[in-house]
Amino acid sequence: MRIVMGAQNCGFGPASELVAVSRQLPEHERVFVGDGVTAVFARRNPDAFDDVYDTSGMPEKAGVEVTDDLLRGSDHVVSVMDAELVFRAVVARRPVTMVDSLFSFWQLARSLDRIRELCATMPRSSYAAADRHLAGLSPHERVVAAHLLATHSVVQNFPGVTERAAELAGPGTGSEVHRTGSIIDVDGLRDVVRTAEPEYDLLINVGGFKNFLLDFEVNNDYLRLLHRWIPDLLRDWPQFRRVLVCGGPFGEGRERTFSAVGRQADCRFLRQRELLQVAAITADYLLAPGLTALHESIALGRLPLAIHEQHYAHVFTMRALDGTLFGRSGGRFTDVVPCHPLPEDDFTGTAALVELAGRIREDAGLYAKYRRTFNERIEHYVSLTPPQRQQGVEELGKLLDGEPVHSVMTEILGTSRAA
Repeated sequence: MRIVMGAQNCGFGPASELVAVSRQLPEHERVFVGDGVTAVFARRNPDAFDDVYDTSGMPEKAGVEVTDDLLRGSDHVVSVMDAELVFRAVVARRPVTMVDSLFSFWQLARSLDRIRELCATMPRSSYAAADRHLAGLSPHERVVAAHLLATHSVVQNFPGVTERAAELAGPGTGSEVHRTGSIIDVDGLRDVVRTAEPEYDLLINVGGFKNFLLDFEVNNDYLRLLHRWIPDLLRDWPQFRRVLVCGGPFGEGRERTFSAVGRQADCRFLRQRELLQVAAITADYLLAPGLTALHESIALGRLPLAIHEQHYAHVFTMRALDGTLFGRSGGRFTDVVPCHPLPEDDFTGTAALVELAGRIREDAGLYAKYRRTFNERIEHYVSLTPPQRQQGVEELGKLLDGEPVHSVMTEILGTSRAA
């Protein structure tokens, strides 16, 4: 089968999940199409695809034509949280699977019945007509609409997923919601060499960072705060002589090195499987609380420490996991400014976090509190015994467990081939 694949252009989470799904389907022809940070990730992991169509830099019309041509020539479409790709696949009358790791996160201002009605009456004559029909939906509601329109819906387990799946069941739903465990690179995790000598004392994974608001050059106050803090981390923690800081902000010629008191932090971008190898053998691990990185860490048997939230989805994740050791231990901006207003909305909530990061970076008193409270979080984390860390891993594993995604996708594609 020829499978056209794409992912939501929002950080590295959706792209890494797409790569994980693709790598488990080597018997099929796998064609990636997309742009931006998602295409960067696909190009850095070319072994996951048979063809990569990077539409970055193309005129919008040309990029759309490339995508639609690929969809028309496909046997199946796989979209990781990219609602528009689902809508285009439906218009092209191609079977499409919507894969989602944030299924319980999406906020709805309209009733589910209204969204279901819009999906049922959506014109299939052209994408433009379909897009106009759904124009009143918010970005979150469009993702839910994509689930309703998709031939198959595959979601990663998380608190609230069971309840939302029950809500979506009913007339107008494309299929039942398949709940899976971790959507991660199983083969890559299996191949890590756990006996290798670690090069670093601490790994800090900031993820892809770039999304609908955050960028490497604008709305980047979080990164600028991180740059101010890293030398102080080196000064405050003698045991961290070599630190690796990795993620999207340090790719494409943006690598840099920080040095202080004879210690060093290297900031660079790693391929996914290189990162898994480093995470497997580095004693201490700090990460932005994205679900893919967290699932990978659990699979490696490593309990990480969450660093402060970059965007509203991180706030959602930490709240949902507050009853776990990971959730209780992680850094939060509320440690620094407990009463800072945070709108309960993806865009404006993320904008408020950007503003807060800027305030902390520029205000000497707030920065001192940030540094002190973060050190308290790190001190608690490094004091955890191996059995305590293992217990933290196990409680997350039980909470997030589900059917293997490979089994679900194999069944779906087998059904699609038969049809």
